[in-house]
Order: sequence, then C-alpha cells, then structure tokens
Amino acid sequence: MRKILLGGVAAVGLLLAGCNGGGGTTSEAAKTDATTFLAGAEKELSDFSDYAARVAWVNANFITEDTDWLAARAGSEGTLLTVRLANATKQYEGASLTPDQQRKMQILRAGIVMPAPSTGTPDEQKAIADELSKITTDLQSTYGKGKFTIDGKELNLEQLSEIISSSRDPKKLQQAWEGWQTIAVPMKADYARMVEIGNAGAKELGFSDIADMWLANYDMPSKDMEATVEKLWSQVQPLYNDLHCYTRNKLNAKYGDAVQPKTGPIRADLLGNMWAQQWNGIYDIVAPPASDPGYDLNKVLVAKNYDPIKMVKTGEAFFTSLGLAPLPETFWTRSLITRPRDREVICHASAWDLDNLEDLRIKMCTQVNAEDFSTVHHELGHNFYQRAYNKQDFLFKNGANDGFHEAIGDFVALSITPEYLKQLGLISTSPPASADLGLLMDRALEKIAFLPFGLKVDKWRWQVFRGEVKPEQYNQAWVDLGKQYQGIVPPGERPADAFDPGAKFHIPGNTPYLRYFLSFILQFQFHKAACEQAGWTGPLHRCSIYNNKEVGAKFATMLEMGASKPWPEALEAFTGTREMDGSALVAYFAPLQAWMKEQNAGQTCGW
Repeated sequence: MRKILLGGVAAVGLLLAGCNGGGGTTSEAAKTDATTFLAGAEKELSDFSDYAARVAWVNANFITEDTDWLAARAGSEGTLLTVRLANATKQYEGASLTPDQQRKMQILRAGIVMPAPSTGTPDEQKAIADELSKITTDLQSTYGKGKFTIDGKELNLEQLSEIISSSRDPKKLQQAWEGWQTIAVPMKADYARMVEIGNAGAKELGFSDIADMWLANYDMPSKDMEATVEKLWSQVQPLYNDLHCYTRNKLNAKYGDAVQPKTGPIRADLLGNMWAQQWNGIYDIVAPPASDPGYDLNKVLVAKNYDPIKMVKTGEAFFTSLGLAPLPETFWTRSLITRPRDREVICHASAWDLDNLEDLRIKMCTQVNAEDFSTVHHELGHNFYQRAYNKQDFLFKNGANDGFHEAIGDFVALSITPEYLKQLGLISTSPPASADLGLLMDRALEKIAFLPFGLKVDKWRWQVFRGEVKPEQYNQAWVDLGKQYQGIVPPGERPADAFDPGAKFHIPGNTPYLRYFLSFILQFQFHKAACEQAGWTGPLHRCSIYNNKEVGAKFATMLEMGASKPWPEALEAFTGTREMDGSALVAYFAPLQAWMKEQNAGQTCGW
C-alpha cells in the first residue's frame, strides 16, 4: 500500500497553528512560518497514517459491513484533513521558500488521489467527504466480493482467471471473461458521482481536473509529462506491434478464422489473462520451436517442496544478497501470505508500510507457481524501498515517483535467470543459448504485452476526468482504447449497462496506473545500469545481479533518497542519466524482435 497521505486517507485534526502566512511575506519570515506549518502538517499526517493504515489493513483482510464502515469513516476524515492541508498551502504561493519547502508544499497540494471540495459549512464539508469515502470504500468492497456462477458453482476472480489461463475452449473462455465483467455493473453510477466530487475538489486546489492533478506529481508540467509518456510509447510500440502480429498468427493457427481471424484485433479472452494485460498464460501456444529450457518452473517449485512461506523467504534472500538488511520479524507474524478459508479478503497482491518505519507487510494469496515467484520479488521491492527511506521526513517517505516504487521489485525480478535458479538449487544446469528465444518470449508475454494496457487504464481515466467521455460512453471508450492501443476487442457485443473498466481492480481501487507503464520502462533502465556496474558483457537477458553487494550499495543510495529530490536526481544516482528511456527495454528483447520479424514476414501486421 502506498503512503496513506497519497492515497487520500488521513484524519480530521485540530486546525494548525501558524497557518496565517501569505504570499509576499519577507523571505526569512516565510521560511520560518512555512517550517512551522510543514512540521505541524507532517505530525498530523504521520499520527493519523498509523491509524488509517491499520483500518485499511483490517478492511482488506476482513471484508464485512463493519470494516467497510470503519474504512469509509477513516477515508472521510482523511479527505477532510488532506484537503484542508492542501488548501492551506495556497497562502505560501509567491513566498520565498527553500527547495525542500517548495517540494513539500507541492506534495501536499497534488498528492491527493481523490479530493473532496471544502466549500460550505463544516457540516456540508463533512457530508461531501463522507459521501466520497463511502463511494470509494463500496467500490473496492464490491470488487473484493465479486463472484460469477458457472454450472451452479460460484467462482471468484482467481478461479475465473484460471479458466482464462488454462482453458482452450473458446466458449468457456468467453463465459469466464464475460462473467467477471458483470461484477462491475453496479459500480457505474457511484463511479460517475465520485468523478464529479473529485473534479470539484481538484479545481478548488487549482487544477483543471483530477487528470491534471495526477500528472502534476512528476516534477514537470502536466502537458510535458503527457508528452514524455508518448515519447516513451513511441520507442517501444514497434516491439509490441511485432509481438501482437506474431501472437495473432499463432492464435489463428490454433483456433481458426471463425474464432481469431488472421487480420485485425485479437479477441481479448484468448490471451490467457482476464484483462489481456499479460499473455504468459498462452506460452504453450506461441512458444518458439526448439526453445525448451529443460525445466518448467511451476513444476520445479512444487517438486522442490516450495510453499508460500518459502517463496517469500527466497524473495527476501535476493534483497539481502545485495547487502540490504533482512525484513523485521513482525513481517512474518503480521503479513497475509495465503488466502484464508474463513473470510472475504481482497486478494490483489500488495505491500504495506503501516507505521512508516518498520511495520512492513505483504498481503497476497500466494500460490506456488512461477508467476507468484516473480510477484513476491515485486511486492518485497516495495517493502525494502519503504524501509530504505524511513529516515526521511514524512512527506518524503515515498518513491522518487510512483513508477520508481513499482519498478524496484520488477527490476530485481529481471535477475530471475536460469543462472539464478541454478544458484538456488532449483535447477542443476543452465539451458543452452538455443533456449534463449523461449525465455525471452515468456518474458515478452509478461512485459511487452503489458505496455499498451499500462497506458490504456489512465488514458481512459484522463478522458473521464476531463469530461471528454460521459458516463453513458464509459464502456465504449474503454473498448475503443483497448482496440487503439492493445489491438484487442471483447469476445462479443457488450451489453448496454456494461462497465468493464470496473472489473480491473485499479479502477474501483482508485490507484493511478501510469506508474505501471513507467515502471516497465524504468526496470529495464535499472537492469541495464546494474549489469554494466557489475561488469556484465553478455546478453542483458542472461544477467543476474544476485549476490552483488557493490551494485546493492549504489542501489541502496537511490532507495534512501525516497521522494526528497526530483525523480531525475534519483534516476541519475543509480543509472547516470536523468531521463526515462525505453531503449534499454528494446535492447533487452532485440534477439526476440529480430526473430519475430522473420516469423511475421508475409503477414498483414497491425489492426
């Protein structure tokens, strides 16, 4: 879980003393007044963060009407506090502040995910904050409890996702895909009302809308950040287009023209993932010939008697091999690592920092398979990052930008190479170079397939927040963006009441999604820089930094900075460059891209 402040959950507190400074004050007086204000703000936020985090933890792990009520109340109190503090920063506009003070003011102003307006009487302010919090809590709860019945059996997301991943029956795939989408239908009206409230709050804080506010968190004007995103996409789009063309051809060969035509977009339910965001589930269909690495990590983990705890212990050992300290004992006694049998929980994997110091936890319904082996490394990346910056001031206890936070664990997971598995004793011999195409294809189905989906989610929300897409157009806009960026379409006509965006956790969960797209760029930048620091001269996809403490020391320096400096400075501290760049990702997959171009010769690519 991200810092509570930035999630918009904090508390009502007494009005701060020392908030009567204003623009145009003398330099020293402004700095002194700002110091008093910021110290008070950070104390309030820190104190309530401890409480609100525990409310959120209990709600996520025990979904009941009562815990929903507690979460809604904490959310309402948090909205009031964060909006009040954000509005209080206005009196320092134009004042001469230190860079740290300016940065903290910006974090307070732009760091609220879903603000409520603070106009009207105190009772009116509380009422609108209460309404917003109830909506956001109900949206998440509806998602967490989502089920669909097939053949008389009620199935949750994991069970429906298993069908999507393993079945090769187009009718069953369509039934499971369309079934999961139905859980979001009740969310639509609440979502539209939430956007209305949030936009009013954003405008009050000086932003044009919520999209403008979210994009303001990247140390540059919103328009410049959007331009940066488009530049990054232009670097990696050709690689995605090659993968799409190759995959579509294989699906056509598997299912025939009636199910998957040779041209045009791909049917979303055929790609092995509920949202077609990662395609590893169909590796058996698209695997290059003669590229068997000689092992199946899913089977190996089971054969080596791995259980969920051992999976997490192995992930921790990677980070400690870099010189980072082990996780605290409380991590093991307080985390939720497997799905409980006696209650409803939100199983979406997440990492938590409950006290902004040492109370680190993960929450995931871990299964012993290759996907969760990688996910464990990803979630622990959050935890080790959280602890690394725990000596920073409260407002700087976060990632350099949210893409950094997501990239850290995935960067480490790129070192899950055959050599790493051999060092762990999971395999006895490394596969030959002839197997590299298979290893690269498997990773491309995870990484490259995700890129346009990582753009689609927030591009849809930006359109919604800006009023370019009205509630009655929500679903069609989602489908249109899926076709435009991913080249995918639903397996059949969507009903008039459909709200497919709500069937993706991050929409009802109000988690900004651009971070994931950025993280998939950054993790390869980190990986390339780390391999160069380690003196690696072979192919990037064979490089592992496991047990390299020199790389670990430089890595820790970046982590410890937290959000105290603009993200280009943090990036430079580890990679030597100040710009996000997709070229490392393209270089990593260069051998596979060259091979796919050969396979695609004569095909009509694009959609």
